Amino acid sequence: MNDTDDDTDGEGDPNDGWPITDDDAFDEADSAEDTDPDGTEETPDADEPEPTDDLPDGIDSSLDTEGVDSSVDLDTGGVDIDRMLEDDGDSQGLFDDLMAGEPIFSNKEVLRPSYTPHELPHRTDQINQMATILVSALRGDTPSNILIYGKTGTGKTASAKFVSQELESTSEKYDVPCEVEYINCEITDTQYRVLAQLANKFIEKNREIVGDRLDELRELRSAAADGDESTLADTEFDSVEAVDEKIAELEDDREEMEEVPMTGWPTDRVYTKFFDAIDYHERVVVIMLDEIDKLVEKSGDDTLYNLSRMNSELETSRISIMGISNDLKFTDFLDPRVKSSLGEEEIVFPPYDANQLRDILQHRSDVAFKEDALTDDVIPLCAAFAAQEHGDARRALDLLRTAGELAERSQAETVEEQHVRQAQDKIELDRVVEVVRTLPTQSKIVLFATILLEKNGVHNINTGEVFNIYKRLCEEIDADVLTQRRVTDLISELDMLGIVNAVVVSKGRYGRTKEISLSVPIEETEHVLLSDSRLGDIENAQPFVQARFDN
Repeated sequence: MNDTDDDTDGEGDPNDGWPITDDDAFDEADSAEDTDPDGTEETPDADEPEPTDDLPDGIDSSLDTEGVDSSVDLDTGGVDIDRMLEDDGDSQGLFDDLMAGEPIFSNKEVLRPSYTPHELPHRTDQINQMATILVSALRGDTPSNILIYGKTGTGKTASAKFVSQELESTSEKYDVPCEVEYINCEITDTQYRVLAQLANKFIEKNREIVGDRLDELRELRSAAADGDESTLADTEFDSVEAVDEKIAELEDDREEMEEVPMTGWPTDRVYTKFFDAIDYHERVVVIMLDEIDKLVEKSGDDTLYNLSRMNSELETSRISIMGISNDLKFTDFLDPRVKSSLGEEEIVFPPYDANQLRDILQHRSDVAFKEDALTDDVIPLCAAFAAQEHGDARRALDLLRTAGELAERSQAETVEEQHVRQAQDKIELDRVVEVVRTLPTQSKIVLFATILLEKNGVHNINTGEVFNIYKRLCEEIDADVLTQRRVTDLISELDMLGIVNAVVVSKGRYGRTKEISLSVPIEETEHVLLSDSRLGDIENAQPFVQARFDN
């Protein structure tokens, strides 16, 4: 007996444990009739007429469909998805309310650090000093190398980029081949990457030059080949064959201009490629190395040594180096020969005071905001906050931009003092979050131990208490346990970063100890720490602290 006969008794299939209904048996019987004994599906008889439609039995195919929703496809019994999407394609109004208010900004990009203004207040002396050094490039001579020092946000990079733009535009005006190439050494921080990036920039420019020259020569050859020999009169060519030879030479040159991969080549090969690319035709090149101290810190002074010695080997081109650094002492670690050649000219950018910051903010806000969008106390307050941060103009601009964004989000018509104070808190919290997020794992555990103690009402926490909780946390997440002396060093590092406040106090005959307190918001800091995959394994740290007190 086959399976269908067994199933019709209503006992159900022993494999699925569910009773078979009469309808199920009927369906299976139907399927058995349509199947050959070998399990293959039966083909309809050729003489049997095919059904005219696929409607279920009992439904008249001539049924009037008027009034039926046309989004339902009667042929397939399904839903016309395209039609439904068209019906529901209207916006749900998510951004309508946000767009309803009047915008406060007219050009927010003016307030970003990447923007290079057309005028830099209170940096005229430094700009003029750079211009007097670099003007020799417009005469075809090699400018002196320049080192620019100054704290963050003192206008070093903006001033250098401003002078560079002026230099390139003037070189085009006087048809002098002069170029400036900018490298951020915080990102491009090895000799290989610096040389590869520079080489590829000049290779790309050389290809464009060769391409333009080939177009000119092909037009010249075409005119000369048509019988107009006079077209060669004022050129370096005396025949069409000479033009063909030059075209073939340039095509070979372009084929050899292979880009340098960002990894994989020996450094000397990359250097040779860069040397050949920069010396392909006559030009004066200023290489601007921003955050140059990061390059020296990561890969030593080999890059600066090679670049500063290139002019003695170049035949047609000349290069000058402009280094920008926040560290006034980074040259102390340089080879004396590099230091003497690199620091031919030094320019120092002093911090801005509150009045200078006010001028800068006023100058930018006239372009960034719509008229009357700022109340009178916004710019002075931003300048005052930034002046406390060592005269950092970048901080002042971030503060003003963030205050404007907060005002715009709250759909306020103007930026007011309260928005500046909210922006100050937000920027400070963002800074703390970033610092905590990038801490090493051991420092995070020490900080988390301090947070647990403070959350449980412990004040004036000492190093021993932190160390006891630290050990329990390390055992919980299976981390190495450092010595108490090393944990004390980590607490000092957290103090230096401004995350905790550690003060050495005397306990009389009991010796001295550090009293530790948090300098950052507890909830936000704890959230950042628990986002770490290792610390996230701590399910319930409360008993650790309680056990410490019980002992």
